[in-house]
Amino acid sequence: MKTKYLLTLSLLTAVLGTFETAIAQVTTNESSIKILPDLLNSELMHSAAPATSANNSNSLLTPKTEFSVFPVGINIGDRNVKSGALVRGQEDGRQALNFANWRLSYDDIIQVLKFNVTTLADGQIEVRSAGIVTRLNPKKLRTDPELGLVFSIQDLQTLFGVKAKFDLNEYAIILEVPWLTQPATNTFEETETPVVLNGLQRLYPGKLNIAGMEQRVNATGTGDTTPTYTGDTLAVGSAFGGSWFVRTTQSQLQDFSTWKLAEAQFLRQTDFTDYFVGSQPTFWQSQETRNYWGLTLVQRQGFSPPQSLSAGSSDPRQRLQAAVVGRTIAGKAEPGTLVRLVRGFGSRAISEVLVDSSGIYRFENIKSDRAYDSNYRVFLYPQGRLTAPPEIREASFSTVPGQIPAGASAFVVSGGWQSDTDTQIPSMRELRGGVAGRWGLSPTLTVGLGGVYDDSLQGLAEVFWRPDNFPLQVAVSALAGSKLEAIADIQFTPSPNFSALLSSDRYSSRLNLNWQLSRSFSLYASANSRDATSGGVQFSFSGKNVFTFARAGLDTKNRLRWYLLQGLGRLELNLQGNEVGTNSALTYNLSQDNGNTEHSLLLNYETRSQGRSDRLLTLGWQYRSPQRASDGNYLWEAQLGYGMNSGGSGLFASLGTTVLPGVMLRGRYQGVSLTSDESSFSVELVSSLGLQAGISPGDRHTSEFRTQGGLLIQPFFDRNNNSKRDPSEEIYTENCDLLLILNNQPLTAWRPKIQHNRILLRLPPNTYRLDFDPAGFPPDWQAHLQALAVVVSAGSYTPVFVPLVPAFSRTGVVIDMQNKPIAGATVEAIGKSGQRKFSVTNSAGVYYLEGLSQGEYTLTVNGRSHLRLKLDTSTKPFQELNLKAKV
Repeated sequence: MKTKYLLTLSLLTAVLGTFETAIAQVTTNESSIKILPDLLNSELMHSAAPATSANNSNSLLTPKTEFSVFPVGINIGDRNVKSGALVRGQEDGRQALNFANWRLSYDDIIQVLKFNVTTLADGQIEVRSAGIVTRLNPKKLRTDPELGLVFSIQDLQTLFGVKAKFDLNEYAIILEVPWLTQPATNTFEETETPVVLNGLQRLYPGKLNIAGMEQRVNATGTGDTTPTYTGDTLAVGSAFGGSWFVRTTQSQLQDFSTWKLAEAQFLRQTDFTDYFVGSQPTFWQSQETRNYWGLTLVQRQGFSPPQSLSAGSSDPRQRLQAAVVGRTIAGKAEPGTLVRLVRGFGSRAISEVLVDSSGIYRFENIKSDRAYDSNYRVFLYPQGRLTAPPEIREASFSTVPGQIPAGASAFVVSGGWQSDTDTQIPSMRELRGGVAGRWGLSPTLTVGLGGVYDDSLQGLAEVFWRPDNFPLQVAVSALAGSKLEAIADIQFTPSPNFSALLSSDRYSSRLNLNWQLSRSFSLYASANSRDATSGGVQFSFSGKNVFTFARAGLDTKNRLRWYLLQGLGRLELNLQGNEVGTNSALTYNLSQDNGNTEHSLLLNYETRSQGRSDRLLTLGWQYRSPQRASDGNYLWEAQLGYGMNSGGSGLFASLGTTVLPGVMLRGRYQGVSLTSDESSFSVELVSSLGLQAGISPGDRHTSEFRTQGGLLIQPFFDRNNNSKRDPSEEIYTENCDLLLILNNQPLTAWRPKIQHNRILLRLPPNTYRLDFDPAGFPPDWQAHLQALAVVVSAGSYTPVFVPLVPAFSRTGVVIDMQNKPIAGATVEAIGKSGQRKFSVTNSAGVYYLEGLSQGEYTLTVNGRSHLRLKLDTSTKPFQELNLKAKV
């Protein structure tokens, strides 16, 4: 590579020499010939002065006239991002000389660092990337007679925090970009790039929306009976910052009088307050939680609730729990030991402490995420020597469901009634309600107190406790009135190989023990207050093309229960049985690839032994397509086979498809079953519609809008520049993974659903930053804005219309009155509304203005007004425009 650059350098030197000779021949004024080298030397002297210190003697000793222009590569780490970039500098064959003052082209730096540059109304330029946002005054940037606008190596460090070095072997400048490169091993985790929302235009969801509807229809019947049709309809949307949800059941689809309103709820959830109106579960344990209608208010201080694991439902009890609880990790070590805390199984430290004379190390307020049961490890380096192998200790901990941080509190009040389920519209039957509070008394203890009225007046008490340095966690909730009802979840884990779990509810109390004797073998036992005590063994093994999982147990009533799953190559055997019956299934994969189970043969044998002896033997073929729909169902699924039971035989067949947009269809016919010789059939049809921005096929996840929202993004070609989409203006969804950046992450990280006329993202309620990256713009088009702040609330998508307007470019040569190119001249386009674009000419006097929108501009050269420029729909996107200006 170096040889290639040196040859290019020789050619450039020869051309520059010829150019200087031509200047000398046409110059008749002898003084001018003398002054020109002096001016160049003065410019180079100025550029060679260090940016941070004017009295750096080493740089002053370097002859400034030895700097020259030559090509190098630009790397980010080990990756080459640009070849043949021109720089002004010097190297002596061994090292770079006066490297801090080497000059790089402004355009090259903007390109390789992937900066988005915006010219502001005050003439400054805003430079933005995933790692930095800053503003620069272009008039204070340096210019080079050949490179135009430039940054020095020192500028990169001062302005952007980007370090650089010169690799002579690669003949490239190596940039160390903090926000693009991975941190080294044993360095602390870098914090995520903050999402900046200040100063951005905000978009809000509509006050009232209908996000979608879904209808489920089931038809069942036998050969001798009339088919039965049942259904279920739901609709969801948003209103006043919350979501509304309605669901009806139809026990007889054809008879409207059988339709019943099963659920109707308005839900508004914020960081500190939640409102539940309509049908809902009670915040206390009730026998009929599904039939409760009323109003519930939840208030929190000092913590945030977790995101619901089931987006299609909402429960006030979940909103009384903390998503993240700060815990303390402490231990003993020799004084002088360096202790580092590491998350998971990596080696990147998140915190460290040097043990003092007390011999105690402590990490305060370590966040534990309830959703994942956070795991941490502690690395101990004796005498603080990082070169010594560390002692590694486990520091795993979890939080008890219901626990909140120390000092935090929650308050809930609810009032309503038990509904009558026998009427079409729920009616008031029995009044119910309650009030309770929950307080985090310490990092390990949370308590709750309250009272409820549910058939009778009852007191409520709750305890959530997980002591430090002791493997016990306790969660107990008790209602005390005419009788005591307690719900308990107590877990004791004295070692990683042994655990004991005691659970209790109004039905029974259960004790489960598990003892892991080896990696593959374990023992278990269970006791139930309303059933027999049992015990058994469990075995698991996995190898290449083979796996085994087996479990067998026997209880005090001599009931044997077993389960076996055995895989061997293309064969899979599944055996299971208990006192009721058995099921044996053998599957053979017909596909060539063992990881692909499109086609397979099935052999199944079932028995039932409750009062009679029933048996069913079936042999069949199964197909499942490799592709699946967004809800996880196969695009195509089919079965065909023959079955024989104790009294007869018959065919069976099934077919399911989700290939039609917004529709899932399943049908099954069975000539015989395990307990009957009569044929039967069933058909299930699920259809869903999206009702925002027109009617479109849904994704059969409509109910998830109860607690989620999303973005509906429609970039379109705004040809008339009116910021509104006209019927003739088409929507652009290509390259959306490059066009859109959400919260500093590429769009693909959010799993968007891309349709021909929209881009859909499901998101939890929050405010998000949406950036438009020019890398994804279609040629000669651009967006009016570079970023938006979009508010997402539960119940619907927030529409985001992105007008793409024509982008115009103008280029040409700036010459003086003697028709000579002017190097280093600033050419600026200033719009009537204050928008600005600028360019600095290179050694040939060439400027380049891009990203101009429709409108009228004043072109200036070095601050002097030059001409008027009008751009409209009839103007060509790219044109050459030469400028003549006075020096």
